[in-house]
Amino acid sequence: MTRVLIALTSHSELGDTGRSTGFYVSEAAEPWAVFTEAGFDVALVSVAGGRPPVDGLDENDPIQQKFLASVDLDHTATAADLDASSYDAIFFAGGHGTMWDFPGDQALASLAAGIYERGGVVAAVCHGPSALVNVKLSDGSYLVAGKNVAAFTNAEEDAVGLTEVVPFLLADALTARGAIHHPAGNFTAQTISDGRLVTGQNPQSAEPTARAVAAVLRKG
Repeated sequence: MTRVLIALTSHSELGDTGRSTGFYVSEAAEPWAVFTEAGFDVALVSVAGGRPPVDGLDENDPIQQKFLASVDLDHTATAADLDASSYDAIFFAGGHGTMWDFPGDQALASLAAGIYERGGVVAAVCHGPSALVNVKLSDGSYLVAGKNVAAFTNAEEDAVGLTEVVPFLLADALTARGAIHHPAGNFTAQTISDGRLVTGQNPQSAEPTARAVAAVLRKG
């Protein structure tokens, strides 16, 4: 059976704004729905393990409600608990919290590199690509170097008023690692597949990015 990991942030504070953050529920729930519908086995991983903080929950969204009712959010594993050889893909869900804890999680970066180097798929959406900023392959190169990617854009960060709050601008950080970032219009769906690296720009891109991952996995 094809096995997919969905990775979630454990960071709950939106800088010094006094506001809370976490993983954006739709960006985990919609991919979960796509993957389970495809017959994949889906597991969760988070930076700190246990229950990750939730952001952007729509109580009236049936997919989000089904996701929360179906998964064990209270007992997520950490990357150090897992073996890359057990998974065919890892999907980094977004949410602003990722910007604080994804880039520095060495175990998560190693897990992603391990999955990729075994022929698996690495995917991320919105702020989820913050996890890719420090992922290095065994030859010392950055995974995103020379790759076409989508991620939350500088213009979108400005539009939500958080340019001065986030620790760095995601599109700029990916570009600095050698990625070729392709911005689409604000909050329009944008998914880019570059071989076994699949990335999406924003919450609107979560479902199509997951469908692109499923397509790559089916091609095998």
